[in-house]
Amino acid sequence: MRVVLGADHAGFSLKEILLEHVAALGHEVVDVGTNSTAPVDYPVFARAVAEAVINGDAERGVLICGSGVGASVAANKVTGIRAAICHDCYSAAQGVEHDNMNVLTLGGRVIGIEPAKVLVEAFLSATFHSDVERYVRRVGEIEAIERDYSRG
Repeated sequence: MRVVLGADHAGFSLKEILLEHVAALGHEVVDVGTNSTAPVDYPVFARAVAEAVINGDAERGVLICGSGVGASVAANKVTGIRAAICHDCYSAAQGVEHDNMNVLTLGGRVIGIEPAKVLVEAFLSATFHSDVERYVRRVGEIEAIERDYSRG
């Protein structure tokens, strides 16, 4: 699977570790920055990760900011992105299985390295249950909300 990773300055160190971890799991990685701990704005990288997923440059994304909250909020502004902050394995996997989540957000100042690795593994190994009608229906309802509110 091709996975895009991005972070602001608060998530940079964890992103660097996760880039290697995701590659070691056998995935192709795309790094959209940032490339240092110099202060930057997380929406820039949320947009870069979201666009890579929407444009088909990656199948899933991992996005890291200080808490994971801002990155999740920003990424979810992009039509077609279903991003969630997850700090437990159940949510990281279930978000994909039930909600077709395509971007995992993490808090670089909140979560440790080893738990982050486990969460990324849970996220990347999960598959949307497209054979379960209620999950497909619910994702369709989410997409309808996006359509209704993107008419600007």
